[in-house]
Amino acid sequence: MELETKTKKWGNSIGVVIPKGILEKQKIKENEIVIVSIKKKLLVSEVFGALKGWKKSAQEIKDEMRKAWK
Repeated sequence: MELETKTKKWGNSIGVVIPKGILEKQKIKENEIVIVSIKKKLLVSEVFGALKGWKKSAQEIKDEMRKAWK
């Protein structure tokens, strides 16, 4: 299951809150051990301009990909 939530300050740490509905659906109880996968959601402003200086056209990239698939 994947969940999008905000981080919150918790003393000297940062924590996340798992909504009650997900806890119930996954049958997660207090003090259970869970595995959390963390991926930062990128903002458009962080991605915009990331390919500055890109020298190949979209067609050239597609042609290279097609060659690799053969």
